[in-house]
Amino acid sequence: MIEFLAILLLAAAPEDPQKLRVGDPAPAFALPASTGKTVSLSDFKDKKKVVLAFYPKAFTGGCSKEMSGLRDQKAQFDQAGAQVLGVSLDSVETQTRFAESLKLPFPLLSDRSGKTATAYGVKGLLWANRVTFVIDEKGTISAIFEGKDAIDPAGVLSACKTKAS
Repeated sequence: MIEFLAILLLAAAPEDPQKLRVGDPAPAFALPASTGKTVSLSDFKDKKKVVLAFYPKAFTGGCSKEMSGLRDQKAQFDQAGAQVLGVSLDSVETQTRFAESLKLPFPLLSDRSGKTATAYGVKGLLWANRVTFVIDEKGTISAIFEGKDAIDPAGVLSACKTKAS
């Protein structure tokens, strides 16, 4: 039975998308946010860097730790000229409750369709994989952090402080 389920899950898994790399243009998006507004990557072009933090599921341990870590470094992200955005496949209502529960000073975006997660190559079978992209003011990916490296905001913050050459 377990073997059958594994085969079924593999057959249902999405095709392995082309992975984005540092230096690639960041795919455009416009998503509903926990703030009640729609947030687009273009909102920040030529103005701010963007920390686009995909996480699997609101109200889970690792995701709460990751979003809280980004929250606790807000002043330093502000100094680095970076806007933090959290993204998951959760509904806007769930994102709003999650943001309120953690007192997040940045928007959480709802990618219910998974189109943005797919465009960034992070969509799993049921949720987005934990991957954080640092996008420069021109819209180019300047750093990528995956898995446990995305939970600790230190590397992401350091990438935001690094000047593009």
